[in-house]
Amino acid sequence: MIPAARTMMVLVLLCSAVVRGAAAAAGPPSCPTSCGGVSVPYPFGIADGCYWPGFNLTCDRTRGQPPRLLVGDGTLQVTEISLANSTVRVLDTAGAVNLTFDGVADGNGTWGGGLGAGGPFVVSERHSQLVVTGCNVQATLVGGSRGGVGGGGNVISGCSSFCSINDMWTGAVTSSSPAESGSGACSGIGCCETPIPIGRPSYRVRFKWLDPDHEYDDQLPIAVRVAERGWFEGASAALLNGTPGYSATRRAPPAVPVVLEWAVDSKPVVLPGVATSGCPVDAARGSACRSGHSSCRNVTGNYRSGYVCRCQDGYQGNPYLVGGCQDVDECALPGMCFGDCTNTDGAYLCRCPRGARGNPRIKDGCVKSSLGLSVGIGVGSGAGILLLALSAMFLTRKLKHRRAKLLRQKFFKQNRGHLLQQLVNQNADIAERMIIPLAELEKATNHFDKAREIGGGGHGTVYKGILSDLHVVAIKKSKLAIKREIDEFINEVAILSQINHRNVVKLFGCCLETEVPLLVYEFIPNGTLYHHLHVEEYATSLSWENRLRIATETARALAYLHSAVLLPIVHRDIKSQNILLDGTLIAKVSDFGASRGIPVDQTGVVATAIQGTLGYLDPMYCRTGRLTDKSDVYSFGVLLMELLTRKKPYLYRTSEEDNLVTHFTTLLAEGEIAGMLDPQVTEEGGKEVEEVALLAVACVRLQGEHRPTMRQVEMTLESLRAPHENVVMPDMDAPRDVVVDCTIKEETRQYSLEEEYLLSSRYPR
Repeated sequence: MIPAARTMMVLVLLCSAVVRGAAAAAGPPSCPTSCGGVSVPYPFGIADGCYWPGFNLTCDRTRGQPPRLLVGDGTLQVTEISLANSTVRVLDTAGAVNLTFDGVADGNGTWGGGLGAGGPFVVSERHSQLVVTGCNVQATLVGGSRGGVGGGGNVISGCSSFCSINDMWTGAVTSSSPAESGSGACSGIGCCETPIPIGRPSYRVRFKWLDPDHEYDDQLPIAVRVAERGWFEGASAALLNGTPGYSATRRAPPAVPVVLEWAVDSKPVVLPGVATSGCPVDAARGSACRSGHSSCRNVTGNYRSGYVCRCQDGYQGNPYLVGGCQDVDECALPGMCFGDCTNTDGAYLCRCPRGARGNPRIKDGCVKSSLGLSVGIGVGSGAGILLLALSAMFLTRKLKHRRAKLLRQKFFKQNRGHLLQQLVNQNADIAERMIIPLAELEKATNHFDKAREIGGGGHGTVYKGILSDLHVVAIKKSKLAIKREIDEFINEVAILSQINHRNVVKLFGCCLETEVPLLVYEFIPNGTLYHHLHVEEYATSLSWENRLRIATETARALAYLHSAVLLPIVHRDIKSQNILLDGTLIAKVSDFGASRGIPVDQTGVVATAIQGTLGYLDPMYCRTGRLTDKSDVYSFGVLLMELLTRKKPYLYRTSEEDNLVTHFTTLLAEGEIAGMLDPQVTEEGGKEVEEVALLAVACVRLQGEHRPTMRQVEMTLESLRAPHENVVMPDMDAPRDVVVDCTIKEETRQYSLEEEYLLSSRYPR
């Protein structure tokens, strides 16, 4: 079967030219899921590759103590993670803020410095408060400049704690806690507490003595804490009375619970009231919300902005995993329905039993109707109702069939009128053989039976079918109709339907009897090159010989598109996800949704909107918007590096923030590339590996004119497979300057298989 990562595609240029991005995925099943009895759900993770960026935790297994799950600098121990509330409950093992004062002068301190200003965590405003204990003292939380803690003096919150002066009218400080005295709260006598209105990852603390004589400094422990609301009521007796929790002898303070809130893509707010980040415009591009039944919600505060994911109503589970949100069976929940209950996707139906009426959602809400009245009504009007029902069914069915027929004729005329006008001008035979009736596709897929689905997503579903001529095909049925793309779709079909190449996926035809034409293309059974390189089940499936051959076949297809067709075509989205492998591992270039034809009279250059996949995108094209065939050469060079290293170009980053291209080029120049190569390549490749590495670096040079053509690349790879063949090698001594990265706001195209099939549709039927 065609895997979902390959079969999720957009309907040629008719559907959209949307480019799908590479997004972080959940870690493999081998990722640890708990530490010290605390569940660790994705996007959180402990091991490398098991978490969304910024959500890594540490499992401390120090000898002599149970495992502890830690976040930040190690003073915060995780006790609970809630995906539904987007919170993390931690224990501050440091207890109180470590203030720097000598007992007389005022002091300063910091809480939470280990969380980091750029991370996803901030203190929860709803669940946290400032607690101060001591006699005649004041503590103030002070904010800093936006984006960090330091550098400012704006007061966020604060409170003061007082003790009575021992004179003739008042007594000394009592040992009664607020709960014992009936106040029910820490209201300022011996202790005080106040909300924290602005959630931040850390706070500066200012401490001030209010009694210049320091008469009661030793009466109560002096401490400043950021704590979970309600915590002090239960801990006040131990903290104020010198009992075994915190005595006047300054023993180590107890761990304090704190609730943190988190958000994906959390970024500090630069301007008040203006969000810096939020839900991606296209949820399919780089969104952490991976479940099909999840939704994205923006998170905006005074300090930071970002987004979180939630399961839709009627679903529960982990929205950050593919398939993580599962349907809730409301019928199995108590108190939901007291009648006949039927569970549905995301909802449920609750009806009173037959012969009863009322409200089935409340206990005893269904009341049995009168049997005699029901029988009388049935006998008196049964014949008339039956006759009306049969007549209505007959007329409805006839009108439905007629409407469907007229609609099919309308769509066929609309689509065929535009499409054939272009195709017949070139070759009438091509136009006629590509038209496939809707009835044949319905028969091939058993009326698009769900059991025939082999992939799909937000833009459509792919079905496996067998045509009447016994060809096994993949049929894309789109969910959306984007009218503005029709002209481009017709133009692409007119040009690309006449291209035929062994290493390009073939388009068999299309059906024009639907609002959005259905595309029929050859069925490729062996997955994508990406899966063979990066998915665990294919861990050792590609030998060096196969990798070199796949690279050569891919280069051959690109060279054909660049130079052997009437209108040169630039693919614009070369990556491992778009290289399909058939049953004998023959490479098939796919996904031509972003491709463009470059007329000869434009000297091989065309200005266009930037499209492509980050990590593979030509930096010069990204900066200038001027597309040439050398843009495909750059992407192919990155693909060669991926074949050599088995690193993902769109995710790879070194500790110095170098991407795959920069790091690979630097190590090759320093002669230290061996440590970065895939061990299987090093073991099997021999001297050919260095030649391919030099070719990859030549392809990713900054200036396009310094890169070889795809024809030169093809000949070079052919020479490595057949050493005695006389070929022209590209100039490897040209400057090896490489752009570190190129960030664009266009969407990436990770799945759109049909649009490439337009490049190879000449198949006789």
